[in-house]
Amino acid sequence: MILKIFTDGGSKGNPGPSSIGGIAYLNGKKVFNFKKSIGIATNNDAEYQALIKALQEVRSYVLGVTGIKQIQFNSDSRLMVNQIKGLFKVNVGRIREYILKIRSLEQEINLPIIYQYVPREENKEADLLVNSV
Repeated sequence: MILKIFTDGGSKGNPGPSSIGGIAYLNGKKVFNFKKSIGIATNNDAEYQALIKALQEVRSYVLGVTGIKQIQFNSDSRLMVNQIKGLFKVNVGRIREYILKIRSLEQEINLPIIYQYVPREENKEADLLVNSV
């Protein structure tokens, strides 16, 4: 089974009031979601914070579920996905800190994880969560 997670982060202004959201599916069924205001942040910070929150939720969720073979994170932030994959250079110190936190959470989860870019149209539910905060 593949646990599919869609995350999004948004900022009204850049930086500005920001929020994060995410939703997870297992076998096509929604198994958890989250949304949260994160204060003043850039859009990129919000995208990373949404992913970190999702990883924390996944860490808790997979402890009680057997049969999950892989985790697939989907985001409409091409920049973030490519930075996490190591395809784009990271020049900002706080982004490096986010990636270190992500790597630590990946080790705790201890399952294969795939990160992929999806067009905004395929990330509507996570976007709705972000905009409902």
